[in-house]
Amino acid sequence: MTVAGAAKLRAELQELKTVARPRIITAIAEARAHGDLKENAEYHAAREQQSFTEGRIAEIENKLANAQIIDVTTLPSSDRVVFGCTVLLNEEESEEERRYQIVGEDEANIKEAKISFNSPIARALIGKLVGDVVDVQTPGGLKSYEIVEVHYI
Repeated sequence: MTVAGAAKLRAELQELKTVARPRIITAIAEARAHGDLKENAEYHAAREQQSFTEGRIAEIENKLANAQIIDVTTLPSSDRVVFGCTVLLNEEESEEERRYQIVGEDEANIKEAKISFNSPIARALIGKLVGDVVDVQTPGGLKSYEIVEVHYI
């Protein structure tokens, strides 16, 4: 996981613990005050939300406890593609340039140009150097990409 990904998870965890959890506890208390819990939809909805929130808190805490956090800016810069780096690719057929950052699975977001290290493109790129051409099997067929730049940012 990258440093930014870990920070994002920590922020979500803090939000769940300090905002969502107290709000849910208040909602449960209010629903209990309405009386019969068997037919109280508000109570059941609040308990379901509490269950989801507590599950997410446990999931995030587990991920953070077991994660290996990589600060790519502390790695010695080179022309080699590694986890966390940002890569500028040139798609050979269309000459279209694309920039991706290789990140952990939880951080992947194609809209932000962040791809998982388990994605076919990232697996093909890791370990390669600037100037290398990699072939990637995509849903649209085999694509060839040339590695133009590698940045450790």
